Amino acid sequence: MPAPTRLRATLSETLGGLPRQFWWLWTSTLVNRLGGFVVTFLALYLTVDRGYPPSYAGLVAGLFGLGSAIAALGGGVLADRLGRRPTLVAAQLATAASTAVLGFVDGPVAIAVVAFLVGLAGNASRPAISAMIADLVPAEDRVRAYALNYWAINIGFGVSAAAAGLIAAHGYLLLFLLDAFSTLVCALVVFVRIPETRPERSAAARAEPQPGLGRVFRDGRFMALVAVNLLLAVVVQQGSTTLAVDMGAAGISTTGYGLVIGLNGLLIVLLQLPMGRLMEGRDRTALLVVSALLTGWGFGLTALAGSSAGFFAFTVAVWTIGEIMAAPIMMGLVAEFAPAEARGRYQGVYSLSWSLAAFLGPAAGGYLLEHAGSAAVWVSCGVCGTAAAAGFLLIGRPAAAADQVAEAATAGQPAGEPAGQPAPAVAP
Repeated sequence: MPAPTRLRATLSETLGGLPRQFWWLWTSTLVNRLGGFVVTFLALYLTVDRGYPPSYAGLVAGLFGLGSAIAALGGGVLADRLGRRPTLVAAQLATAASTAVLGFVDGPVAIAVVAFLVGLAGNASRPAISAMIADLVPAEDRVRAYALNYWAINIGFGVSAAAAGLIAAHGYLLLFLLDAFSTLVCALVVFVRIPETRPERSAAARAEPQPGLGRVFRDGRFMALVAVNLLLAVVVQQGSTTLAVDMGAAGISTTGYGLVIGLNGLLIVLLQLPMGRLMEGRDRTALLVVSALLTGWGFGLTALAGSSAGFFAFTVAVWTIGEIMAAPIMMGLVAEFAPAEARGRYQGVYSLSWSLAAFLGPAAGGYLLEHAGSAAVWVSCGVCGTAAAAGFLLIGRPAAAADQVAEAATAGQPAGEPAGQPAPAVAP
């Protein structure tokens, strides 16, 4: 097959067959992330522009994460009760307003309070978006759809991180205002082009009380997956907080940090789709184990970077490959676990692990950096990645055993336990 024909066939398989509403949601995500300057540069803004110590920058980032954690659960419940669309539009409008205010406030208390509100408003949209994708896209295409959405996030992140470093050199206020404007545009796209996607409940289902958060927290296998993700997410959070401060202490400029961290988004843009095709049909547990080790020890290698921007860029490339491997698999697993009437809640609890990491990661990283030195931060990241890999292995073992029981029952062979419908598993 000629190369152009093969390329067209590959693009058709990767991009084709998804609903039009999904592509509008994809577009709104891209627009939002193209202007997503504030979170990436918040630590540098506080330490370089405002002169606060790293511990305060970690505290503010932690409060942002605390707001995100509260919003993860609240946004998930609202997405199930009120609907995905109104939850998403309201959250984006509130995010735009609070982001603009953050650019103007002064004083440590005011900055901390508004940063908390930005986190609260911003993360309320995350469960709604993830639930919308699960509503719109058939089960067999969801991992591909989540990968494409993640691709959009990182196209925007890569461009915004590189551009923000240049814009910040002329003042940070413009970053806050552009971020707020892009979020407003995103809300407008959702309001105009995307209808409500929440599935209608049957008459029998409406007669029963809607499942609450307790059902999610009692789902042991799902919560184990969330706990392992939390551990790994604490490591990933160092990329937008502790890494920025450490690179600044090493004498690397704001523009240099923007270009280095922008490599994360650039590599995801270039590699997400081809790596997704390479991972198709492979053991999900093995992929998650490898991704955890690459993520943890990619950050761990930062201990050897010294003042070399090139070596910092190399470490970003290592942990980015781990990120590319894990993200769509994890999102697909969450969608498998969640019943249709509780998709918002399941996505909210999964998002909670990222939000808690956004609270714990910067605070822990800032404290270690200030009191134990950068080497302690990065070696700890490697240890956490190793522990997460072990966690994926432990979760995957019973999953593989459940699949063997199901296969034996289907074949009519005796098995140690009665056959049944296996729960969604980390292993395929």
